Amino acid sequence: MLRAALERLNQKRRTVAFPDGAPNLPDRLRGLPVIDAAKCPAACLAAPACAAACPMGAMRPGLGLGGTPLIDLGKCLFCTDCMAACPTGAITFGRDYRLAVRKREHLHFRGEALRLAEALEKRTRTLFGRSLKLRQVSAGGCNACEADLNVLTTIVFDLGRFGIDFVASPRHADGLMITGPVPENMREALRKCYDATPDPKIVIASGACAISGGPFAGLPESHDGADAVLPVDLYIPGCPPHPITALDGMLRLLGRI
Repeated sequence: MLRAALERLNQKRRTVAFPDGAPNLPDRLRGLPVIDAAKCPAACLAAPACAAACPMGAMRPGLGLGGTPLIDLGKCLFCTDCMAACPTGAITFGRDYRLAVRKREHLHFRGEALRLAEALEKRTRTLFGRSLKLRQVSAGGCNACEADLNVLTTIVFDLGRFGIDFVASPRHADGLMITGPVPENMREALRKCYDATPDPKIVIASGACAISGGPFAGLPESHDGADAVLPVDLYIPGCPPHPITALDGMLRLLGRI
């Protein structure tokens, strides 16, 4: 017992200070894209190489600031294929982890600042602000988003210190955290889980698949995301979203940031 206590003292504090301090993020983090419109040649705007290289069709030519491509962050896999294809280096991926929004259209990135998630209305925030229980539903996910959500419960992020916990039953939940593209075989199960969650309740779509269908978008077996089946209150983009991105979004939803 003494040896275990001494080892714990040697390890010191492991929990990140976020949101009271800036998080220590890895160098390879791919955050909010940065588009330098001055580097976009006029000849490239009509049919940009970056849009042609995007495997998800997440970029649409000429709809951003200065005629630059618009990026649908709800479809984006943050794979950097567009960055590699750009002949002038006009697009890069920054380190801004703040990506969660309240409405789907707010993920249409034109090069300006994102309209980050706003807090729930006062009554709902009063109910959930200090204690939020979420039932995580993997609706056909590959387990990447699920794994990074699970990381939030570890000592590094310690989700429970904010009063947020994942629970085993929708009957014990205040809302759903959905991952995966919601294939047809999960549609009814997801709907039943939602119906079993007591009112009032919230729904969070985490990851590109849950927001837009991800790589499975357009397939007849896929419903292209959670909001085709349920009303969604928070969208957290990424493939998968970094745990800090998910935590930032949830705290903004609760009015804690």
